[in-house]
Amino acid sequence: MVWTPEKIEELKVQWNAGQSITQIGKTLGMTRNAVVGKAHRLGLSKRESPIVRSAEPRAVPAPRPVPAPAPLAVPLVAGTGPRCKWPIGDPKSSGFHFCTSASLEGYPYCSSHCAQAYSGWSAEEAKSASAA
Repeated sequence: MVWTPEKIEELKVQWNAGQSITQIGKTLGMTRNAVVGKAHRLGLSKRESPIVRSAEPRAVPAPRPVPAPAPLAVPLVAGTGPRCKWPIGDPKSSGFHFCTSASLEGYPYCSSHCAQAYSGWSAEEAKSASAA
């Protein structure tokens, strides 16, 4: 992309006529960036932004309140010991709950959920560990 004296003169004419930078580039066979760079090096007047700004600031919408799901009450049965805390379902859905089966001593889950939670876990190992 060579800037000949003719192209420089045409750039100045189109620039002062208010042509868009992209249009000037197409007319001269140059890229938009080449036109911007040359105009800057020539000290041509700055162009106003094509983005029209309003004199008044734009109102920012208030955030919408998000209704919090009601906490699910898990009935506690007195005297039955700790309950399994294995979550069942999507916590965001109304059907979410915990297993609540009797948990194994020293574990937060029942026997079947311990088998899912701990790799290599077996009920026999848990019984022997709690007996020791």
